[in-house]
Amino acid sequence: MSSKNLLVELFVEELPPKALKKLGEVFAQTLAAALKKDGLTTDGAVVTAYASPRRLAAHVTEVAAVAADKPVVQKLMPVAVGLDAAGNATPALLKKLAALGADASCVPNLRRENDGKADVLFYESLAKGSTLSEGLQKALEAALAALPIPKVMSYQLQDGWSSVNFVRPAHGLVALHGSDVVPLAILGLTSGRETHGHRFEAAVDPVVFANADEYATKLATDGAVIASFAERRAEIARQLAAAAAKAGGKPIDDDALLDEVTALVERPNVLIGQFEEEFLAVPQECLILTMKANQKYFPLLDAAGKLTNKFLVVSNISPEDASAVIGGNERVVRPRLADAKFFFDQDRKKSLESRVIGLSKVVYHNKLGTQGERMQRVAAIARTIGQSLGGEALALHAEQAAVLAKADLLTDMVGEFPELQGTMGRYYALHDGLNADVADAVEDHYKPRFAGDTLPRGQVGTVVALADKLETLVGMFGIGQIPTGDRDPFALRRHALGVIRMLSEGDLALPLDQLLQTAAAPFASVDGFKPAEAALADFIYDRLAGSLREQGYTAQEVDAVVSQRPQRLGDIPKRLAAVRAFAALPESAALAAANKRVSNILKKVENPVEPTVDSALLKEAPEIALHDALVEVVPQADAAFVTGDYTESLQALAALRAPVDSFFDGVMVNADDPALRANRLGLLAKLHVAMNQVADISKLSA
Repeated sequence: MSSKNLLVELFVEELPPKALKKLGEVFAQTLAAALKKDGLTTDGAVVTAYASPRRLAAHVTEVAAVAADKPVVQKLMPVAVGLDAAGNATPALLKKLAALGADASCVPNLRRENDGKADVLFYESLAKGSTLSEGLQKALEAALAALPIPKVMSYQLQDGWSSVNFVRPAHGLVALHGSDVVPLAILGLTSGRETHGHRFEAAVDPVVFANADEYATKLATDGAVIASFAERRAEIARQLAAAAAKAGGKPIDDDALLDEVTALVERPNVLIGQFEEEFLAVPQECLILTMKANQKYFPLLDAAGKLTNKFLVVSNISPEDASAVIGGNERVVRPRLADAKFFFDQDRKKSLESRVIGLSKVVYHNKLGTQGERMQRVAAIARTIGQSLGGEALALHAEQAAVLAKADLLTDMVGEFPELQGTMGRYYALHDGLNADVADAVEDHYKPRFAGDTLPRGQVGTVVALADKLETLVGMFGIGQIPTGDRDPFALRRHALGVIRMLSEGDLALPLDQLLQTAAAPFASVDGFKPAEAALADFIYDRLAGSLREQGYTAQEVDAVVSQRPQRLGDIPKRLAAVRAFAALPESAALAAANKRVSNILKKVENPVEPTVDSALLKEAPEIALHDALVEVVPQADAAFVTGDYTESLQALAALRAPVDSFFDGVMVNADDPALRANRLGLLAKLHVAMNQVADISKLSA
């Protein structure tokens, strides 16, 4: 059956810019998938998505006008029910056939098949293939229903009575199969071949399509619209680079802003604007944020990454004389920058320290008190961690930074731009003449803010960041606010990963259990707080295991190390490397299986078995050989373990393979003599300790 290419476009009022890219992708893919399900397209069909501020469209190749008929097999009833003794149809069978549009004449052609219980009658027929009009109507309805729209709006149709619900009012529908209009009706619209181009610069209105394949080309020439989101984005990026080079700078790199601007314009035209240099006295983070967030401008940086007084505007119009457009944007941005300068000047009239008292009036959590109370807990935790890592000097700096860390929440600048919390605290701390490490820590205590973010730049920042995240984790677990499923309103998973990264990547000599106890101590006077260090430790090790698997370690390698719950997380990369090297040894599989066997034997013993051996009770040659091997190997493995050479520690165990195999082949562990049995269990316990010091190698057993 011949096929043609299909175009569907829904013309609407301006769509939400941050969602446009996703809306376009979902619209096209859902539409095509529904057509394929109905048999109207082939596996080779190519789907092209289009999305601009005022349209969602999809172009699909190789779409049939009518789907092929499909063979349908329907189970009717057991033969004993459908046919009488003479082989004639019973009333029950005739009624069933009538419901399917058949009659008694098809009875001889019914298929008989045993379903495992009895012979059953099956009716075979051909289902008429869907027409494109029917299939596309269902596909379009499915595509609109699948759009990821958080909120829809209800609006009235032109008849003045009816109303429909959609993300934005829809004003046009195009549906072309080749050069033919496919009759559709949705959202109060009927399909045609006309749409509208750019509001001001379209050469023709309406834009009329002769066929589905000229959509993008004709919309560009007659409508002054680049319909493809990807092409429009690439054109903006090209123009930004060219304009930046002309202005002697480089545009700020921000993919999210580029996506958003792409969703705001149909025909991009990048222009260069500038503002007064006096505003550069304000921290560049403030100026960049206000230009990006409020105006959707691309600030220009110099070669050193410092903000210049120029910016790039992505305009939706291309006048011959762009001076009015440039001047208008410069006038609009000036008050924004003036506000930022005013906030910065006003904030510096009060020191950060003077604002700390105000934190006692800011509620942190109704069960955990105010930000002031939280600050005191973080400071106490930071002081203890600082003392452990660097003595009194580090403890004092960490405590000072922790006290000041949240003070910038009460500044005008952070009140206007919450994204600048920490950043402004650092500027104000430096203005107050505080130590640079303390100022850096005020900013860095939020790090890492997200996956892949940088870690705090110094020891003071690391200590305060650890204290801040641990206080949150311990506090929330202590009041029962534990993440469940997808719910994690306090971002505890992110906090846990931040703690893991700082401890492991920084190779900090801080045992995890000790850290959790340190963080729990300041909560002793909090009503309703119940220590939950065990549950929190489980949570952290679970996050650690997931993170390691994402880094490319196998599940067996991760389980072998994490199941031992090493207290120093900085050791984990070395332990994983040791496990991987051990797994490559020819002896590893046998030793892993033996370790698993030893674990199972020891688990069945009622009381814990001490790893002690009375050499006088060693009777059999294999157990004597195993004991002698342990006496030789264990000191080597222990010495390597103490120095942190985990690879050497594990590989020393390879010498145990032969004596271990001989032991299990020639020695009965559960001997009748209780003393002999206890001694052999002690020998196995000693072996178990030696084999599981670096990692539980039984996890490597298939």
